[in-house]
Amino acid sequence: MELSPFLQDLSRQPIIQRLMVVAIYALLAKAVDIFVNRILKRLAAAYTTTDLDDKAIDILHTPIVVSIFFVGILHALSMEPGLSPPWEKFVPDVAKSIALVIWTLAALRLFMVLGEHYLDSISERGKIGADLFLLLKNVVRVVIFVSALLWLLSIWNVNLAPLFASAGIAGIAVALAAKDSLANFFGGISIFADKTFKVGDYIIIDNDQRGEVVEIGVRSTRIMTRDDVLITIPNSILANSKIINESAPVPRFRIRVPVGVAYGSDLAQVEAVLLAVAAANPAVVQEPEARVRMRSFGSSSVDFELLCWVEDPRLKGLEIHNLLKGIYKAFAENKITIPFPQQDVYIKQLPEAGEK
Repeated sequence: MELSPFLQDLSRQPIIQRLMVVAIYALLAKAVDIFVNRILKRLAAAYTTTDLDDKAIDILHTPIVVSIFFVGILHALSMEPGLSPPWEKFVPDVAKSIALVIWTLAALRLFMVLGEHYLDSISERGKIGADLFLLLKNVVRVVIFVSALLWLLSIWNVNLAPLFASAGIAGIAVALAAKDSLANFFGGISIFADKTFKVGDYIIIDNDQRGEVVEIGVRSTRIMTRDDVLITIPNSILANSKIINESAPVPRFRIRVPVGVAYGSDLAQVEAVLLAVAAANPAVVQEPEARVRMRSFGSSSVDFELLCWVEDPRLKGLEIHNLLKGIYKAFAENKITIPFPQQDVYIKQLPEAGEK
């Protein structure tokens, strides 16, 4: 009976009340810890096929538990009567700073895990070059770190105006010194964002250079031509060039084979022979079907064009070669004449003997 008044008086002490609040939050943090370890991790392992969620839970586990505990500390410190100067400001700021550091490290770890998880798939699908992706990852890491640093300075009421002014001057100097590099970098970003092309696509640049995109880099893009010549083009130039993507929206590519036959040929037979040659070529797809179009009456021939599709633009040159050989053989077998330009010279009158 004598102990009860003592406990009542003790419970009225501010330090005991604060400790009770911290203890309650500590129990809540422990409950969350048990829930994550015994339930959430098992659910993630049982119902998902990737280990990405398991890694994310491991990374976020500690920050969540520690944050709950620190919220309890901040709650306890906010209770009346307040702490005496300078502790009423110093202790909460220390708690907030520690929580911020923990969450910043967790964010960096989580972003690195996401980057490693998606790097291989992005590179395999050819959406973006590995070095450009790594640079973007580093840029995001710097952004996270700088944001956390600015937040930490704001917690401690540090005046950021001089810092921003210095950063603005330094930024102008860097931009002027590295304007070409920055132009190439943002050119690569615009290529990625606009999805103009990706690694593996066949493109034509300004109706001139044609080749396969082999790498989209930080500064430049590399294209392999059909002559096995590697062309390196700065991204700033490429971003402002006319690009024809032969692999988009689907890799299937239409090829055109011009053919001329002699006047007097059976046009229906010519069309049937051309379609048969296309059907016999295994590289020509069946859907869409090949078609033949009569284009014009030439000076010495009736001009046709065989239109058909191949699976990949890189087959364009080879299959035109194969189709022309097949057409030549088929025309010979079906006695269809392929005319060639010729001129007939008529002499109206021969000069008399002795005339010059």
